[in-house]
Order: sequence, then structure tokens, then C-alpha cells
Amino acid sequence: MRDRLWPIWLWLAAMLACALFAVRAHYRTDMGDFLPKAHSLGQTALEAQVNGGGAAKLLLVSIDGASAPALEALNKTLASRLRKAPEFAAVLNGDDTSLAQTQAFVWKNRYLLSPGTTAQAFSVAGLHQALKNGLALLGSDLGGVAAQTLPADPTDAALGLAQSLGGTASGPQTENGVWMSPSGHATLLLLRTQAPGFDLDAQQRAQAVLTRDFSAARLAMPGAAAARLRMTGPGVFAVQTRDVTKRDVTRLSLLASAGAVLFLLLAYRSPLAIGLGLLPVASGALAGIAAVSLVFGFVHAITLGFGVTLIGEALDYSVYLLTQTRQEGGARATMARIWPTLRLGALTSIAGFAAMLGSSFTGFAQLGVFSMAGLATAVGVTRFVLPRLVPDGFFARGAAGIGWPLRWVQRRQRTMQFFLAGVASLALLALGLHGGGMWQTDLLSLSPLPPATQALDKALRAQLGIIPPHDFLAWREGSEQQALAVSEALEPVLAKLTTQGALNGFSLPSQILPSRATQQARRAALPDDAALRARFSKALSGLPFQADAFAPFFQDVAAARTGPLLTPASLPPPMALKLQSMLTHTDKGWVVLAPLGTVKAPTAVRAALPPGVVLVSLNRQSALLLRLFEHEAEALAICGSLAILVILAVFLRTWRKVARVALPLGAAVLVAAAALTLGGGKLSIFMVAGFLLIVAVGSNYCLFFAGQGEDGPARERAFASIMLANLCTVAAYGVLSLSVIPVLHDIGETVALGTFLCLLYGAAFAAPAEPRNP
Repeated sequence: MRDRLWPIWLWLAAMLACALFAVRAHYRTDMGDFLPKAHSLGQTALEAQVNGGGAAKLLLVSIDGASAPALEALNKTLASRLRKAPEFAAVLNGDDTSLAQTQAFVWKNRYLLSPGTTAQAFSVAGLHQALKNGLALLGSDLGGVAAQTLPADPTDAALGLAQSLGGTASGPQTENGVWMSPSGHATLLLLRTQAPGFDLDAQQRAQAVLTRDFSAARLAMPGAAAARLRMTGPGVFAVQTRDVTKRDVTRLSLLASAGAVLFLLLAYRSPLAIGLGLLPVASGALAGIAAVSLVFGFVHAITLGFGVTLIGEALDYSVYLLTQTRQEGGARATMARIWPTLRLGALTSIAGFAAMLGSSFTGFAQLGVFSMAGLATAVGVTRFVLPRLVPDGFFARGAAGIGWPLRWVQRRQRTMQFFLAGVASLALLALGLHGGGMWQTDLLSLSPLPPATQALDKALRAQLGIIPPHDFLAWREGSEQQALAVSEALEPVLAKLTTQGALNGFSLPSQILPSRATQQARRAALPDDAALRARFSKALSGLPFQADAFAPFFQDVAAARTGPLLTPASLPPPMALKLQSMLTHTDKGWVVLAPLGTVKAPTAVRAALPPGVVLVSLNRQSALLLRLFEHEAEALAICGSLAILVILAVFLRTWRKVARVALPLGAAVLVAAAALTLGGGKLSIFMVAGFLLIVAVGSNYCLFFAGQGEDGPARERAFASIMLANLCTVAAYGVLSLSVIPVLHDIGETVALGTFLCLLYGAAFAAPAEPRNP
């Protein structure tokens, strides 16, 4: 009795431990996990753009659907409400409040921020020239503005900063104190949340506050009943992706489970048998989640979605056992008979999934760990637990007729071989004649967001003047101060290139926050009060100014000499946001991504850059990334296929037997690829992983086909088990193809088609010929 029960107790203890890991696991939905680890500065730039970078806290808001006066009033009311909400660090809408904090900061710290703060500028000659320039400005069209600023800023430090801080983007147009779209049909806001972009619960709460306050403001605003709020941004996308993933995983799991239960009910006609059949699936899913959590420290939601496939793959093992169990023999005798084939099939599947561990894409490595742990657990439960739980005298009452399509194929095996060989030849020809590239080259195809959402985000970014640049300068340094020092050294180089027409503008982090050494040098260039007054008195010679009129200037210089140096924490929200978008701390140091305007002469720009600074084109990096993914996926698929061939060769011992199993798999992959590219279609990077899974899963069918030499009832039940296993697998992956998440959809579509083809080719080529009845 103890010998019968100890595997069950061990299994229960292991499942309890896995369940605890699953409950405590950290789950996330970042699509960046399905990008490669950034090994180069170019990949770092692309990764930052995909994951939101420093803009991860931004919400881009548009309000339309009402008259212009109603929209303007609604904008101002909403902004006033949101500024009182603790969820938002900054609310910008084009009114005076949006700019006041930044303007006050720049004015107060103009001498630390301005490159014009030099000893020469505060010499007698420098001050005299600045005063002459101010006098000329007073007589120009800008005389009114100059009259207000000249007494406190005769050196024009603030005026020079306005241009350098403007960057490469043009801001939105302002009407009646609020931002409006170019068409005038929508009003705009730019919000920055307090919570970081990765805190999705906090991001969702902030979005709920925005929606609530908008509804309240619209309700109280005459003529705004039809107004509509639309929002985009990294936080919105992250929340939507999480919700879509959760909804998809739940929906697909229920559909796949219902399909599996239906097939098992038809075959077994026993609730107990259905429950036993699903035990390896549940055990494998728990083990997979626990393994991923232990190895990676988190579980991606797409990995859970991929777990739907275990309903098909892991269910195969219990199907082989339960369907082939004879009423007079029992489950333990059946397991002893089929275990060599079942073990080899599980090893080939695990070997196929093991190839995914070599991926530099964390998400795909997770899929590999999840599948390996899940399948190993499922086959272990099938081998050691299920035979002890199946009641004596059990047999699958409804399974006898399930395998008739396979018997039909076998009775016409020679005809089917010619037909299927012809289909494979046509598939090879179609792939060879495929017009254009065979691979999907659009990086946006990775996104689970619908095209309309992506188009809205692009439109709002354009209207707000925050269009992501296509070209960057990138460099990496060991400290923040070193990174800022490189930025300062680049500024004259880029200014010269701009003058020469090689590029159209640039932004640098040192324009927002000078290095500590530069700030100290600028502060040292400011003379003490006595020296400044003496120099200023001499500089007034021959000019119609009185020294007493410049008392604010003397006070501001004295304050700058003794005030604190600037830090990232002291910047106002708009400037802090811009700095964060350019200067990022990573585990490899401080990375700078300085956006450029249009690069007209990339060769000249590259030639002028110092060592360690590279010119990065996001379009080029996107194409390189997709090529990297394609080559890596192809290499992993080849490695996985070779590993499967080696295992088959070791266990089957002759190349003829290996060929009987391997050739149907190759033909199935070939025909599946041709079908997916029919009519000019393109293969996605995820479909390559699907081809590997076809080989891993389909090898089980071919092995069972090749191992069936019996005639009579045993052969009938073997065919029934293969057919039922394929139905469950095709149903599970077919359900996965209904997902709106590209990685799940593409893998599901590929494997559902490919495993069905494996069944056909396996029955025609791997199974021994069945003699016709006389």
C-alpha cells in the first residue's frame, strides 16, 4: 500500500509548493521583455523608446466634440481640478500656470544655466557691450519686453536660455490660454503622474481620476455634454496591455479547457476520467509558473497565455495512457507498454523547447522554461501518479471510433503518400517563388494595441510637439557627472554642424542641467558685489543709464554666488521630464540619448563625434532588431531540431527509423510555412518559434505511429489516442490563434496548422502499412 501511495503524496507536496510560488509570484506585462537584452547603445535607444523611457509617466489628453469656447472652458476647469489631485505631478495645458514654474526657475538660476556666464561677460568690456546691446534693443520692436528685463538681466542670460531649452520640437499652438489642435476642433493637455510608469495600479488610478474629473467638469459645463475625452501615453498603453492580456488569457483558457473537456467527454464518458486526464495539465501549469518565477524573479502575462498550450501538449500524455488502457489489463500495464515511446516523445518535446533558453529575449526564454518544467511535470504525473489513480476495469468507452480518419489514411497509404509528397513539392516551389521579403519588418507588429490606438498616440504627439525623433546621439558613462561633461563637450561640435547645415537642431542634457563642475565654474565667474558694482560703474561710461536702476541685477548675481548648485531633484517638472528622457541610469552606468533634428549629412556628423559617442537611427535599429530576432529564432529552431534528431538517433538507433519520424515533421513545417505566406503573406518573428514547436509536438505523433506494429484492438486504440491527442492540441493552439496579442496569435496559428499536418504526414509516412481486408 505504501508503495502505491508514496508517489501521490510526493506529487501533492510538490504541487502545494508550486502553488505557493504561483500565488507569491510577481506578474507583469511589459512588451520590452519580448525585445532582446540591450547589448549596444543602439539597442538601448530602441529599448528606451519601446518601454517609454523618461516619458513613461506622461499622459497625452485630447478633448473634442464641442464648440471651441466650450472646449477651452472645459480644458481650464479640468486642469484646475487635476492640479489638486495628488496623482499628478504636473498638469500642462498652455495657460500661465503651465509655464510659470519653469519660467521662474530659469529666471532665478539663469547664471548657472547659461553658457554665457563667463569672466569675460562680467568684465568692464563685456558689461559695456551688453549694455549697448540692451540700449539698441530698447529702441526696437521688443523695447517693451527689454524695459522689463534689462534692469535685472543686462547680460541677456535668460534670453539665450530660451532658445537652447526649446530643443528640436515645436510646441502646440495656444488659443485663449489653452493648447489647441491645428484644426481647432480639439483642446490638449499634457499630464505627468506622480507614480512611476511601471506601477500599473497607480497608473490606472490616475487615469480613473482623469476620467472622473472630466465627467464632473463636463456635467457642470453648459454646451459640453457631447465632449469626448481621449488619452494615450506609455501608462495608458501599459494598463491596456495588461487588461487585454488578462482578458485574453482568461478567455482562451476557458475556451481551451472547454474544448478539452468536450473531447475527453466524448472519448471517456466519465467525469472521473476527465478529471484524471486534466491532472497532468494542472500540475504542469503550476510547475511552469513556479519554475519561471524562481529563474527570472517574475512571470510575464504572455507566458501564462502560452500556458494554454499545455492544455493541448500536456494533455497528450494522459490521453495516450487513458485511451490505450484495456479493460482487462489496467492502466499500470498500459503504462509499462507505452512508456518507452511516451518517454522518447516527452524528451523530444522538452529538447525542442530547451532551444528557447538560448534566446536573448527574456520573454521567449520564459516560454522555454515554462514549457520544459510543465511538460516534465506532466509526463512525470502521467507516469507515476495517474496509473495509481485510474480505477481497475477502466477503459475509454467512446474512443474506439475516434481513430477512423487515420485508418482511412492508412488503407490508402500509397495514394496519400503521392498526394502529400506533391503538396510538399508545391509548397517548396511556392516558397521559392514568393515575391518580396518573406519576413514581417514592422516593429509595431509586436504591439497588442489596435492600429486606431497607435494612430491616436501618433496624432496627439504631433499636436503637442513631442514627436519622438528618429535620430539620437548615444553614449554611456560611469557617472551622471561624466555623462553631463561629455554632453557639454559636444555642444560646440553640434552647434558647428548645425551652422554648416549637417543637422537641424539638437537637444542635450547639459542644456537642462549643467555638470557640477560647469556650475561651479560659472559661479566662480561671477564677481563679488563690490567688484561687480565697480566694473558696472565703469561700463556705464558714455551710456544713458543710472547704476541705481540695476539694483535687481546686483541682487540676483549675489544670490547666484551663494545659492545651491542645481540637481535633478531641483528641476521643475517639465525640465525634469525632459532630462529624464535623455539621461537614464542603468545597471551598466549612465546612458545618454540626445535627440537630434533632421540629420542631413550623417557621414559628416559621425566624423565629427568623439570616441564613445555614436549616431543612432531608430529606423535602422528597428530593422537590425528584427533581423537579429529572425536570425536568432532560425538558429534556435535549427538547434532545437538538431537536438531532437540526436535524441531520436540515440533511442531509435537506425537512420531509417529516424527518417520515418523526421521526414514527416520537415514536410509539415514546409507546407505550414507555404500556407502562412500564401497570397504574399509574410512570416512573423514569432512563427519561427512556432515551427520549432511543430517539430517538438509533432514528433510525439510520429513516434507513436512508427511504434505501432500490432493489429486489432490495440492498434485501434493507439490510433484513437493519437487522433484524440491531436484534436486536443489543435484545439488548444487554434484557440490561441484567436488572441489579439501578436506573439500568442502567430504561435497559435502556426502550431495548430502544423500539428494537424504532422498528423497527416505521420499517418502516411511514419506508420507501418496496414494490409487491406480481403
